[in-house]
Amino acid sequence: MLQTITSSLPELFKAGFMYTIPLALISFAFGLILATITAVVKLIPKPEQAVAKLGWGILQAIFGFYVWLFRSTPLLVQLFIIFFGLPNLGIQFPAFLAAIITFSLNTGAYASETIRGAISSVPQDQWEAAYTLGMKTPQVLARIVFPQAMRIAIPPLSNSFIGLVKDTSLASSITILEMFTVSQQITAKNYQPLLMYTIVAAIYAIFCSVLTYLQHRLEKRTSKYIAKEGGMN
Repeated sequence: MLQTITSSLPELFKAGFMYTIPLALISFAFGLILATITAVVKLIPKPEQAVAKLGWGILQAIFGFYVWLFRSTPLLVQLFIIFFGLPNLGIQFPAFLAAIITFSLNTGAYASETIRGAISSVPQDQWEAAYTLGMKTPQVLARIVFPQAMRIAIPPLSNSFIGLVKDTSLASSITILEMFTVSQQITAKNYQPLLMYTIVAAIYAIFCSVLTYLQHRLEKRTSKYIAKEGGMN
């Protein structure tokens, strides 16, 4: 058993650092960008002009449908549609790119609600004060709203990222050689499924424990100014 563990660990960690972690990082980065855009589009009121109001309403409806669609369907089904289904329409992606697209869209849909809630928590009078000073909406968002909203959104977004790391195991279903796929391949050779799946579960637990530690450090770093302000008051 010890020999099996020592021989399989390098392969599993190699798959983790070559596919699992990069897949999670890239997908989360794109998903976060998409989530921010979605949240802003859904929050900004429609313009007064009739044409602009109609166009913005359509845009909000499109993003609303996107969020509903990806929050209402299983991630595995989304992977299969993008990797196995779209080729029937002449749209084909390599497995790694298909996984990034799927995970990014899925993360963006869920994270958009987190960011929307965080932005909404910023008091309305801060928006009004900024507009009084002559700031435009992009300036208000960048200088006043986002810094406060991100501090609020960090814990749930960190949890989403940790969940995404574990969800990358689903990429094995579309032939990506991430950790779970490698563990299956090793199992097919040594016929020790319990041992191999326990090992890969332990590696996932190590990765997620490190990320949880980093999450706590980040939360402390971003909230220390609140503590100072509270002490001064």
